[in-house]
Amino acid sequence: MTGWSCLVTGAGGIIRLLVEEKELKEIRALDKAFRPELRKEFSELQNKTKLTVLEGDILHESCLKRACQDMSVIIHTTSIIDIIGVTHRESIVNINVKRTQLLLEACVQATVPVFIYTSTPEVAGPNSYKEIIQNSHEKEPLENTWYAPYPHSKKLAEKAVLAANGWTLKNGGTLYTCALRPVFIYGEGSPILSAGINEALNNHGILSSFSKFSRVNPVYIGNMAWAHILALSVRGQFYYISDDMPHQSYDNLNYILSKEFGLCLDSRWSLPLSLMYWIGFLLVIVSFLLRVTLSNSVFTFSYKKAQQDLAYKPLYSWEEAKKNVPESWVSLVDWHKETVKSKTQRFKDDTDVHVGIVR
Repeated sequence: MTGWSCLVTGAGGIIRLLVEEKELKEIRALDKAFRPELRKEFSELQNKTKLTVLEGDILHESCLKRACQDMSVIIHTTSIIDIIGVTHRESIVNINVKRTQLLLEACVQATVPVFIYTSTPEVAGPNSYKEIIQNSHEKEPLENTWYAPYPHSKKLAEKAVLAANGWTLKNGGTLYTCALRPVFIYGEGSPILSAGINEALNNHGILSSFSKFSRVNPVYIGNMAWAHILALSVRGQFYYISDDMPHQSYDNLNYILSKEFGLCLDSRWSLPLSLMYWIGFLLVIVSFLLRVTLSNSVFTFSYKKAQQDLAYKPLYSWEEAKKNVPESWVSLVDWHKETVKSKTQRFKDDTDVHVGIVR
């Protein structure tokens, strides 16, 4: 595309790659709020292409109109990810479904011809930890039957996006849509991974073990962003997106990325998976059952169709990802070490004072 412009909702990783596109004349980043460190990073990217940061809510008509005006492409990644039931159902549906629908309608009014949606494999399942799905692909008729808010809302949103393919725009043009289903996204700045590292640092270097029975193929954030760029010419399709990371458990992924800091997995005895299910059933906690299922399933996907249709080939290897991600945690680990050192010194000083008083 020559001289195109793009609106991105909620994703810094995609923007880092988009600014390298020579034909791109403007990027708009839209979210309800941006972290200070992300704002700083965006300001440093201004010398590569025009980058406008917009803070606002898609539910507000004036914000939506301003964001979409004169755009060629919308990449919609914003969503609430919640598999344990801490967020109210109405809030999840409001953001994951309603805002997607409003953006699609805005495309018609603002004559934006391309809409790319970041979906999730969870629209396809798993529906049971006993249901083994390996190297699944787009032609297999998989569908999540959980009524839990997150997978249900993402399924509805994806269907709305694909159904909008072929809509007539206000200027007589045509809207083309596409949905990408990246498996669990990991990388620099991942709040889920960072939270796990921080928890381990505060737990004597022991990583929580909650998904030792899983087998998945997550995708590095740089490769996920690259797939979105390649999807600009796709129409009315969905694609699974992954890379060359070996299939493994979430626990093992966390360990491999953090072992250089001396972190290790919890080797203590844990409840059998079947017993965990029965406990969840007895407590009638549907969200707990969903979490156990998602965290402990064999659930892997092939990205061959993306290779064929999008000419998708991962930009970053597994070896590069293993190097890049830990580097982003150095400051967190150093801060933790300094905090522990400071607390230890204060404790020593206080002890010396008390001992002196006793003497």
